[in-house]
Parts: sequence; C-alpha cells; structure tokens
Amino acid sequence: MTNTFDVIDTAVALAPDHPTWALRRQREKVVAATQASHDAMFSPAVEGLTVQERLLVALHACRVSKAHSLAAHYRERLVAEGADSGLIAAVESGGPVPDARLQAVLVFTGKLIERPIDGDRAAVQSLADSGLSTPAIVAMSQLIAFLSYQIRVAAGLKALAAVEASA
Repeated sequence: MTNTFDVIDTAVALAPDHPTWALRRQREKVVAATQASHDAMFSPAVEGLTVQERLLVALHACRVSKAHSLAAHYRERLVAEGADSGLIAAVESGGPVPDARLQAVLVFTGKLIERPIDGDRAAVQSLADSGLSTPAIVAMSQLIAFLSYQIRVAAGLKALAAVEASA
C-alpha cells in the first residue's frame, strides 16, 4: 500500500512514470517505513519538543546538508504550523535565534549532522543545561539520525534521477 504523499518522492520529484520511482518501489516496505518514520518523528504525540521545534531542527539539518528540496518541504510545514517568519529566516540563514533553548538544539543538530563525533557528553550536557529532559534529548537525537538518513536517501535518488534524465 502506497502512501498518497511521500516526502522523499516529492523532494526528488519522482513520479510513477520515472524509472527511479519504480526502482524505489522494489522495496515498498522500505518506502512505507521511511514515510511512517517521518510521520512519527513529527507527530504531536512526541513529548519534550514541539512540532515547530522539530521542524526547525529539520530545516536546519537540511540547510547544513544543502538538501534544498527537503528544506523547502520543512519550510512549508513550518509556515503551515504558523511558525514565526523571522525565526524561519534566522534558521535558514544559519544565524542565531533569540531563544537560548532552541539555539542549543540547533547547535547540537549542526554538530551531529556535520561531525557526529562532536556529539559527545559535553554536547548532550549543553542540551540538559538548556532545559531539555532526557526523553526530549533522546527524541531529538532520533530525529537527527532520521533526518541524516532521509537526506542521504533523497540525495542518492536525485543522483539516479539525474543519470536517467541525461541518458
């Protein structure tokens, strides 16, 4: 069963008439599990971080990774959630944000995306010092790991689609 909306298909601009779309569907369980993981990561039921905070983390991770089409998805979600446009702009530019807790979250996100080895005890302690609970830190770390996976899958599929288009 295929979801009617798939973030990766949308970000890569895959459609049923593309060979890369068909190739991806050879492992339909993976496609469904990836989208289900995305949906779970941004569920309002996740405690400790608001949906907007998680979307800002995603936008920042995509910006750092230069995953522009995925960043566009997260920007659209932030706008739909009613996020402050100045805050979105600050995250998109890589500038500081006025909230110290969110700033600590974004710094940690950048560390895990760019140099995961820097996500050490001191980095985790900075999150606790900024007021995040242990469950919130775990949820955020899971989100960042998922985003890293999502960004890489989209990049790989974009590369395949580009080869298709040039053939």
